[in-house]
Amino acid sequence: MWRTRKTYRRIIRISGLIALLIVTSYSVHGNIIFPKAPELSANGYILIDAETGRVLVESNADESLPPASLTKIMTGYVVAAELEIGRISLNDAVPISVKAWRTPGSKMFIQEGTTVALSDLLRGVIVQSGNDASVAIAEYLAGDEDAFSDVMNQYAMTIGMNSTNFLNSTGLHEDGHSSSARDMAVLTRELIRRFPEHYAIYAEREFTFGEIRQPNRNRLLRRDRTVDGVKTGYTLAAGYCLVASAERNEMRLVSVVMGATSDEVRMRETQKLLQYGFRYFETRGLFNPDELVTEARMYFGTSDYVPVGVSEPIYVTFARGHYDDLEVEIDLPAQIEAPLKEGAEIGSLRVMLDGKDLLKTPLVSKKSIDEAGIFSRMFDSVYLLFASIIE
Repeated sequence: MWRTRKTYRRIIRISGLIALLIVTSYSVHGNIIFPKAPELSANGYILIDAETGRVLVESNADESLPPASLTKIMTGYVVAAELEIGRISLNDAVPISVKAWRTPGSKMFIQEGTTVALSDLLRGVIVQSGNDASVAIAEYLAGDEDAFSDVMNQYAMTIGMNSTNFLNSTGLHEDGHSSSARDMAVLTRELIRRFPEHYAIYAEREFTFGEIRQPNRNRLLRRDRTVDGVKTGYTLAAGYCLVASAERNEMRLVSVVMGATSDEVRMRETQKLLQYGFRYFETRGLFNPDELVTEARMYFGTSDYVPVGVSEPIYVTFARGHYDDLEVEIDLPAQIEAPLKEGAEIGSLRVMLDGKDLLKTPLVSKKSIDEAGIFSRMFDSVYLLFASIIE
């Protein structure tokens, strides 16, 4: 086990860490200057990095707002999750009810009394924003739309959507059907990370069903080649909404704009967010699980040192052009004792820029260390006793 009686820290500049781990400290060179974040004509908005989740811009991001057809992102997410579990298949023939056929608003134009492949209905939801397709999916997966809404809310809770309450699968206005810009960003980030093959459908520019061709309602797909999703929404109560995601130079951003005054405004304001994020921030990977971050002194073990690293890839989002100014603080206990299992948490790693924390993550043992024989343990005990007296 390891004790926290005393700890030691290493503060390392990233540029030095790549060359060699050294025990030293550097001062930060100057302050980082940013232009003012854009102020948008919308009721709520947010911009996040999709890899790290860092919020780059936000305003009224937690305000409860009607999400309109942004709701369908969760409808699609539930389908992707159920496909992963194996409870449904894209080849399933889904019966079309009278309710689905009569659902008002945007349509895929499915016909009551027929069956439609789930794969087609999914594109009807994502590309064509069909309310009829959304209801058909809800009824097929859960029996009726109310039960499906409960499933949607359960999934929302599991991924941390704390300001959301779904009452239907379409986004058609109902009092109490609400979400927030932050929650929509959380949902979209999880969708992209967990279901990349499903997310690819959001980049499809058109879909034809029953000889009716409809373009993707997200016109940013045609205006900006780096945009590959996600979803538009509009009702009179919600205004014009748009969740978008774009990738440039291996950096992906997710933006959410809710309550704009027109389709053109929601696109323009979204482009402001994306341009600001890509111009003034960058995201890089710092450590991988197969890399050695440092070595820690071991006591009472078959080895004098234990390799220390991270358990998952570590990415950080920071001010563009300041990679060499990043600092890493390695915080380890002064006394680590065997036996020690591989993967055991034995400290922390903190990334800082300009004196501000960007990231803190656990450090773990990269191998198991068995307890040494009695004579080695006695030697370490004597050593630690004299070390404590000298202190």
